[in-house]
Amino acid sequence: MSLKEQITEDMKAAMRAKDSARLGTIRLLTAAMKQKEVDERIDLDDAAVIAIVDKMLKQRKDSIEAFEKAGRQDLADVEIAETEVLKVYLPARLSADEVAAEVKAIVAALDAKGPGDMGKVMGAVKAKLAGKADMGQVSAAVKAALSGG
Repeated sequence: MSLKEQITEDMKAAMRAKDSARLGTIRLLTAAMKQKEVDERIDLDDAAVIAIVDKMLKQRKDSIEAFEKAGRQDLADVEIAETEVLKVYLPARLSADEVAAEVKAIVAALDAKGPGDMGKVMGAVKAKLAGKADMGQVSAAVKAALSGG
């Protein structure tokens, strides 16, 4: 079963269970997926769905920080609950050590020497680790690897 089909099945299960919080989050996700399909006239594969989930998680993370800074824990709690629902659709994340090892292997394969090669390395790393690691963490690992860290 594809990830897209799994999300549809989960939406139906949330409807049957009358789980409105979960249902709302899944509906937001399906709306984002349909929007991408319509805009780009494509049928989403699992990698594209994971990219959408990643983007939505980043948005939630930013919102949580903003709400907590503003003292609106009630709104932050809603975003936290949505984050928990969305995380289910991501593959297992790599640890920091695993990310560093992957980055070092790619840097060696590309024969990258310094910070000037950051774009080339990030392009290759993004293609390989999309959905498997937080790109902020990946970027830091690439900078460390290229600076001799």
